[in-house]
Amino acid sequence: MRIILLVMSMLLLTSCQSAYYSTMEKVGVHKRDILADRVDKAQDAQQDAQQEFKSALEQFSTLIKFDGGDLQKQYELTDDQYQACNEAAANVSERINSIEDVAEALFDEWQEELDMYSNAKLKQDSAAKLKSTKRQYQQLLSTMRQAEASMAPVLDSLRDNSLYLKHNLNAQAIGALRNEFASIERDITLLIRNMNKAISESQQFIATLKQ
Repeated sequence: MRIILLVMSMLLLTSCQSAYYSTMEKVGVHKRDILADRVDKAQDAQQDAQQEFKSALEQFSTLIKFDGGDLQKQYELTDDQYQACNEAAANVSERINSIEDVAEALFDEWQEELDMYSNAKLKQDSAAKLKSTKRQYQQLLSTMRQAEASMAPVLDSLRDNSLYLKHNLNAQAIGALRNEFASIERDITLLIRNMNKAISESQQFIATLKQ
């Protein structure tokens, strides 16, 4: 029964997406345009995520330097930063998934339309462009997924630290968390580097789509 429900849900989703793309094409917005727009929005989501993770690192740095005051407030700020990072990460994943949806539809359509050509040279040129665009897209998707994956260990660490602090609001807990800073800083630096690479490749891919 679960498998049947899953298949039905996927068929319904596919049907809705097809209807959406069809409606957009009727007003002059084609799958290529939608793909470029979604890649652009993914860039924005990644940039927002970078800022949230940087802010979380800054808050963690402030936390481990804590020397008297309202420790409960510091916990709340730390947890707020974790929640913001978690939300930003979910947004990045959602944007990447939306890119995959329209890219698959675009490439399927492109492949099918190759059979409609009567001019062999134009068909060959279009097939070559499809192959090149798909190759560049696969590279971009791989880079985006790598950047997405690099968020997971940071989120795990931020969550663990927030939970630990929640139940140990004392100076000893702060001392224990100091040992975690270097690891988190290293992971966030890697995350930002991966996202910058994905953003750069995104810009190149959008330029390709507009050629």
